[in-house]
Amino acid sequence: MRKKIILSIMVAIGLVSCGEGNKSTPVKVSKELEKSKNAIVAESQIRLEVSDQKNVDTRYVYSDPIGHNLIIENSYPRGGLKYTDPLGKEYIYAVFWTRITNEMNTPFEFKMEFSEDSYDLPSSPDRLFKLFIPSDTLTPEKETLFNYGLDLEKYLNDNFRKQTDLERTINPKDSNGFYVVTLFNKGVNGTLRTGLSIKEEKLIYRINEKTIECGNINLKQLEFKE
Repeated sequence: MRKKIILSIMVAIGLVSCGEGNKSTPVKVSKELEKSKNAIVAESQIRLEVSDQKNVDTRYVYSDPIGHNLIIENSYPRGGLKYTDPLGKEYIYAVFWTRITNEMNTPFEFKMEFSEDSYDLPSSPDRLFKLFIPSDTLTPEKETLFNYGLDLEKYLNDNFRKQTDLERTINPKDSNGFYVVTLFNKGVNGTLRTGLSIKEEKLIYRINEKTIECGNINLKQLEFKE
């Protein structure tokens, strides 16, 4: 009986010792690891902000010499309705947006502009169009709204006869979106697709098969990835 009591006491002591041994000891996390974790969180937050892809038609990824990316996303059209200018002439409009996400360590600066004159669209004879860049900023909550939240009529009434341009800086780990409006004298044959891209440090805007050189960027040696 005595042996059984002693054995029970020894087992109890052993269990207590094991329990104490399993208690987690606070681990000191290095400052480098904390910085790395914070950087991962910051990058994931950027990706969450631009993760809704349902309105994205084209996506272009460019990388700098050390492998960081610049991402350009272009939307599908909204609109396809009529706009009547101050002189009573009717046009068919469509609203698009472009969003640029800067994952690099350097600010991305660009300036783009379109002529106040009309362009032609070779695949749709007798179709002439003008391009406008409103100064409004696209935000995620506007993507579900009519005309992507752009007050189109007010903007065109105020800017119809003006040359349109845009100049912006996108800081590292940030994104920014803007609008482009197409205004046609007649409806286009088939679908209408547009998009901004980069070629040899120049900004190129595409309307179906037609491309227009429309601006410059501050960065060199960007390599197209996809």
